[in-house]
Amino acid sequence: MSENNFTRRSGMQTGLAAGVALTMPNILPAVSHTGFSNAPTGSSVTLGFNIPQSGSYADQGADELRAYKLAVEHLNGEGDGGMLQTFSSKALDGRGILGKKVEYVVGDTQTKPEAARASARSMIEKDGAIMITGGSSSGVAVSLQALCQETGIIFMAGLTHSNDITGKDKKANGFRHFFNSYMIGAALAPVLVDRYGSDRKAYHLTAEDNWYYTTEEAVRNSTEALGWETVAAVKTPLSQRDFTSYLAPVSNSGADVLVLNQYGDNMVNALASAVRFGLRTAQANGRDFEIVVPFHSHFGAKDAGKDVNGIFGTTGWHWSLENAAGSRYAGTNAFVKSFGEKYGFPPSQAAQTCYCQTLLYADAVQRGGSFNPCSVVEALEGFEFDGMGNGRTLYRAEDHQCIKDVLVMRGKEKPANEFDLLELVEIIPAELVTFDPAIFGGQLGLCNAGL
Repeated sequence: MSENNFTRRSGMQTGLAAGVALTMPNILPAVSHTGFSNAPTGSSVTLGFNIPQSGSYADQGADELRAYKLAVEHLNGEGDGGMLQTFSSKALDGRGILGKKVEYVVGDTQTKPEAARASARSMIEKDGAIMITGGSSSGVAVSLQALCQETGIIFMAGLTHSNDITGKDKKANGFRHFFNSYMIGAALAPVLVDRYGSDRKAYHLTAEDNWYYTTEEAVRNSTEALGWETVAAVKTPLSQRDFTSYLAPVSNSGADVLVLNQYGDNMVNALASAVRFGLRTAQANGRDFEIVVPFHSHFGAKDAGKDVNGIFGTTGWHWSLENAAGSRYAGTNAFVKSFGEKYGFPPSQAAQTCYCQTLLYADAVQRGGSFNPCSVVEALEGFEFDGMGNGRTLYRAEDHQCIKDVLVMRGKEKPANEFDLLELVEIIPAELVTFDPAIFGGQLGLCNAGL
């Protein structure tokens, strides 16, 4: 398989299912700005950015906040407009949202569901936030989505993977721009089998949290369907720093692949322990022992250093995507330019996700003619668009899950600079990672407009 074969399998380059066209930005009937929670009464509207400002995901939270601030600038007609220049919907005009200036408040999730919920409630009740977005934890996202459903506020999930958010815990008031755990497994498994063979034996180390569980399940199911065997799946505490004791049994397990269902500091520490234990250079079952990290991030790759070189994983977006794969991923360069000129370095996928969700919320309000959350839900359900850096994208009506291409990446052996840490291996088109929304259960229920 060619190293430059970015799009998997001939004839599957079309993104969403064949025959599906982009939805034109329809303008829904205007609804009065009264009769719902935090209806804006003055000349401005307030958005709530709830991010990890402390704890192990603070670096990602800082990047998310940079992106949120940039989105607000662009909505208010400041700067170069970023992705507003490339977004297929042309409803937004740089005059805020429905003519109201966009303002924002910021909270700290601490990557703890209780703290995140308290922070969001304060922004809703004290600051009048009409939309809550952010976070880098699936447990946090589940909690915030439930709160927003209860209070009649729209929730736009930040960086969060668990199947549950748009599965068993899905809510009518919640939407997610990020790909889920199922899509990780569906994208990654065929590439792993292509590179490492179909008769591998995998040992999973999985952190004890919602996202990690569903990612382990997804990777196990997808690799086993293609011939791999899972010899063990061991849970590790979220607080674990030294993983040596968890790695000792691997050598005698019969495994020849270690799958680290870990993220952030957990991934960095687990990978470092595996390297020190000698697994990067080990042999098992007559072949090279391999390590897989199902989800890659810039921050994880940066902190892992050389340990991540050559290791496969997935991402939802990367700052180099448009240059690597062409105009199909328009919007990437526009965002990178805006972000880079303002902050001096390229954005992370967490930043891109949060920026996009802010613009998509604003666009839905603008197209629907109202801040009423039920109008926003109507405008977002089944909305197809382009020009936001991910190619053709669908906000599926059945579960409010974003359906888009998934990138398979690996740690770059010879980075050109401190930001050039991951390289694109393949783009897995959306139709190859699309799933039946019914498989994860749950009910959207009805939109709640609150008051």
